Amino acid sequence: MDYHNETIREKIRKAFSLKEDSASHEEIRKRLLDGGKVTGTNMCVLVCAMVIASVGLNMSSTAVIIGAMLISPIMGSILASAFASVSADYPLLKNHMTGFGLQIAISITAAALYFLLSPVKEPTTELLARTSPTFFDVLIAFFGGIAGIIGQTREDKVNTVIPGVAIATALMPPLCTCGYSIANGRWDMLLGAGYLFILNAYFIFLSASIILSILKIPKTGELTEKQWRRHRIRMVRNTIIIAVPSIVAVYYMVI
Repeated sequence: MDYHNETIREKIRKAFSLKEDSASHEEIRKRLLDGGKVTGTNMCVLVCAMVIASVGLNMSSTAVIIGAMLISPIMGSILASAFASVSADYPLLKNHMTGFGLQIAISITAAALYFLLSPVKEPTTELLARTSPTFFDVLIAFFGGIAGIIGQTREDKVNTVIPGVAIATALMPPLCTCGYSIANGRWDMLLGAGYLFILNAYFIFLSASIILSILKIPKTGELTEKQWRRHRIRMVRNTIIIAVPSIVAVYYMVI
């Protein structure tokens, strides 16, 4: 009986093991860092995606918004930053975070320019939907990030997960809404949309970091136990600070 139970436990453990079909650490590194490169091509695609998403939000076209999210390269920078953080490669982390910041700045600028020129000035339902984030968005971003990083770390290079994650976590629409807010002086909308983007980006980063830690990504430099403890405390603190407003929002939704 004990042997039978042990066999069942072993089967369950094996069924949910992340290491069974994972790619090599070197292959994971190459995929994630290549995906996080900020190149001229990626920036051109990013601007195109932002304009497409802005048009979709401006016209309340869900299909167009989904199309923009599928072609956007912005998630690559988040996953690359998570890899750099877990591997304790802080110069690399700084490089990818700088690139991510540049992508954000260009995205908001492109969206703001579009909405300045657009004759449709009233906020649509699609735009307004990106201004009231709740804890449900945390769950979507967290589990979407887990699915995304698992898809990126498998032996099979044919990744069908990332497109779905890109749609579910919705990084582009909040940035477009930020551009709309700036172009039209809607600072109330800017606050909500900006928070939604930070929420999505952070929890994708967090979940990707957790999975990469489970996969035991090699460290480029050794940290002392005290340094690791400080790092973990910062992560817990940041998670609480970022998540609390969304939890409060859910509370006010149900009362």
